[in-house]
Amino acid sequence: MALLTDLYQVTMAYGYWRAGRHRAPAAAELLFRRCPFGGAFALGAGLAEALRFLRAFRFSAADIAYLRSVLPSTTEEAFFEYLCTVDASEVTVTSVPEGSVVFSRVPLLQVKGPLLVVQLLETTLLCLVSYASLVATNAARFRLLAGPTTKLMEMGLRRAQGPDGGLSASKYSYIGGFDCTSNVLAGKLYGIPVQGTVAHSFIMSFTSLAEVEPRVLAPAAGGEPVDLPSLAESWLPRVCELLRVSPGKVNRGELAAFVSYAVSFPRNFQGLLDTYCVMRSGLPNFCAVALALNELGYRAIGVRLDSGDLAQQSKEIRRVFRACGARFQVPWFESISIAVSNDISERSLEDFIREGSEINVLGIGTNLVTCPLQPSLGCVYKLVKVNDSPCLKLTEDEEKMTIPGVKRVYRLYDAAGYPFMDLMALEEEPSPSAGQELTVHVLGHNGEARKVKATTVEALHRTYFRDGQVRPALPSPLHGLGARLALGCPCPHHVASSSRPCWGKAGAPWLEKERLALCLTRPGFSVV
Repeated sequence: MALLTDLYQVTMAYGYWRAGRHRAPAAAELLFRRCPFGGAFALGAGLAEALRFLRAFRFSAADIAYLRSVLPSTTEEAFFEYLCTVDASEVTVTSVPEGSVVFSRVPLLQVKGPLLVVQLLETTLLCLVSYASLVATNAARFRLLAGPTTKLMEMGLRRAQGPDGGLSASKYSYIGGFDCTSNVLAGKLYGIPVQGTVAHSFIMSFTSLAEVEPRVLAPAAGGEPVDLPSLAESWLPRVCELLRVSPGKVNRGELAAFVSYAVSFPRNFQGLLDTYCVMRSGLPNFCAVALALNELGYRAIGVRLDSGDLAQQSKEIRRVFRACGARFQVPWFESISIAVSNDISERSLEDFIREGSEINVLGIGTNLVTCPLQPSLGCVYKLVKVNDSPCLKLTEDEEKMTIPGVKRVYRLYDAAGYPFMDLMALEEEPSPSAGQELTVHVLGHNGEARKVKATTVEALHRTYFRDGQVRPALPSPLHGLGARLALGCPCPHHVASSSRPCWGKAGAPWLEKERLALCLTRPGFSVV
């Protein structure tokens, strides 16, 4: 992957080499300038892939041959010979743990090493981290809106930016708080739970119960197999009477599709209700088949809606389930899961919440994997130090000015265990300690000083790559499941755990209230 870069990185490398500066000690930081989606935070992601890239970084003979063909003919042969020796063995990388909450201007990654190598790594690291962090952040925003109990399913493979984008979306949406994916390959590669049942095409492929094969299903407790189509058909008039629906209006092809699927998956039966008409056909057919399964000792797992007024339909469906449970003495019926899909967005979730929907599962695709409101996180990779001299970018665009010097970042927690500030300090400055009164200068407030005192201090960055090796062992792609917790749990020691988040009743109040500020302990800088 050494050639997965921009050509100007190679031409700059040649310039460094010609000037004899290629081995000068340098440091660069990868960060973003604005929080995405108009929000107050992002999740750092892509670390595992970045570490794999660093471990394998080197130029093959074929790579060198190609570079000879694209660089000017005046490029010295000795430069190509030098590139043959280049790797990341002298590079050190520190980073926030995968899935950590991060804020604008705070480095996600810090890279130290020879100037030429630090420069060559820029484009690839940006590629590996930017989209990953954007998708993880998008997923986290959906999770915050949905709350801790609603199940979130990523189903965006068919809308993703190619197969690589699809796999990345599945992986990083899981890191961001989703529960499962429809992407089978992502399940195999990353161990993400996979789920899925049927689409409209399956239901439309049936026209009558005569097409159902096989027809019989043995009871869950054992015994003589029963003809399920006949059993479901016997339940249909009773359900239609309860729902005040004419049995003649019910689509028999849909009933056949439900029965066929139930015979194949009696413990995982889910009905897709909106192929024809939800209330006059899909719902009566589902209830008839689910009650037939119940008679044989099985429980249907739920229904799915893919069109119409999803919130209103969910409430009507829940009323029907409660009525069926009461009329036919099937208590579990009233808690059958209701899943929805159909271009779900953040605005959709806000509408569902406002309308008091009965939705239990959200299938989200396009608005998750394509990040339509924020097509790029806008990550940048900037030199902050060369030969022990801090580097500062000055520009008429104040937002693009950089903060010089290598920073250390600390998260400060209050007595209740919630973070209230992120503190950036130069790496040579002493680390803050719990209970210490600090004078800080808030970014964007023209040097305004304030005093703060933290009950707990957490260093955000950890060393993950040194001497050509990943240290500690390479984290799994989903090592950052601590992100699920970092959004809602106030406990600092949980940030790197792989446990479920401690959402609590209030979700993630320290994010929602934007309680964190970015600060510097050194007042001499002019901070924008």
